[in-house]
Amino acid sequence: MVGAGVGGLAVTILLSRRGHNVKLMERFVEPRPIGSGLLLQPAGLVALERLGLREVITALGHRIDRLHGLTDTGRTIFDLHYGGLGATTHGVAVHRAALHAVLWETFRQTNVPFLAGREVRSAADPMLADADLIVDASGARSMLREFVTDRPPRPFPYGAVWATVPDAGIGPATLAQRYAGAKVMLGYLPAGRMAVGQAPMAALFWSLRNDRYEAWRGGFDAWREEARTLWPALAPVLAGLTGPDEFTHATYQHFSTYRPWRDRLVLIGDSAHATSPQLGQGANQALIDAVVLTDALAAAPDLKTAFERYAHARRAHVRFYQQASWAMTRFFQSDSATLPWIRDLVFDPMRRIPWLHREMLRTLAGLKTGPFRTATPDEIVNRLANP
Repeated sequence: MVGAGVGGLAVTILLSRRGHNVKLMERFVEPRPIGSGLLLQPAGLVALERLGLREVITALGHRIDRLHGLTDTGRTIFDLHYGGLGATTHGVAVHRAALHAVLWETFRQTNVPFLAGREVRSAADPMLADADLIVDASGARSMLREFVTDRPPRPFPYGAVWATVPDAGIGPATLAQRYAGAKVMLGYLPAGRMAVGQAPMAALFWSLRNDRYEAWRGGFDAWREEARTLWPALAPVLAGLTGPDEFTHATYQHFSTYRPWRDRLVLIGDSAHATSPQLGQGANQALIDAVVLTDALAAAPDLKTAFERYAHARRAHVRFYQQASWAMTRFFQSDSATLPWIRDLVFDPMRRIPWLHREMLRTLAGLKTGPFRTATPDEIVNRLANP
């Protein structure tokens, strides 16, 4: 295993439980999650259930029932409620550090060797010489994927800055966002607790063109006033920020490959299918990959067959969300003046058409496998599970 993030830890735990002799390599001396809050969707929660961790993550996290987005003029862009798909359908927001900590503690109980400070740059690295199988879960900037495909990743011009703040109770059970054109997006996600007994936290994020990051840092007080004007209810949260060092700068890229393996090397998570965070699927996709790959390895007679089954099982779901995220990004994070105008004009009225409203909810909940196809969370995660 290469990479001790969400996907890497998950697949290591699952393979170890099936009796495989696993080693986990990580380039950092101590693995650390990067980012703030993330939103686990129904299929991601089913994957956590396969890991035996759904209950503990749900207890730490914050149930999300709604996506609500307004423009700076007060026009509604999104007002989507998971309940439209059934009373039990919802998301769970959790801080990335909390999810990682639970996975890390579960990993430690496996007694799998952890090789820290090992940066793997090549599939031919001597450290991998005795491996029958190499799983690359090293993330969006994987150095191993070039041994699978020559297709390069495409960077997005816009990224975001993220901070973890005390939850001020703004919009409980809601992922809330504010927009001004496509150049400005401010979001707030209640993300539960870092650990049992701690105070509830929230993720605060601001869309930012990557080449303007240093200017944003230098004009932090001006930015704070801009954010307060856009969303006055956030004033107490913004006042509590001491400076730009409380934020993490995240950049994004788009990468996909039809065949995420070669020989004994297979890609999962962002190594296999990185994209923008518009539909919040990154951690979910990594968890699902981990379960599906493990099931494929358990049932197939050889690696090639296992990889083919894994890729086939994941292809439609991954492809839909990559394409949808790519399309959505230009409406919310770009220099276009036309696309946000179209967004402001048509997005909210779309939900008044019953079929479109249902499809928007299914897209939000991570249940789409094509423009006209949908699957249940169980079908997405457990389609290769042993009878």
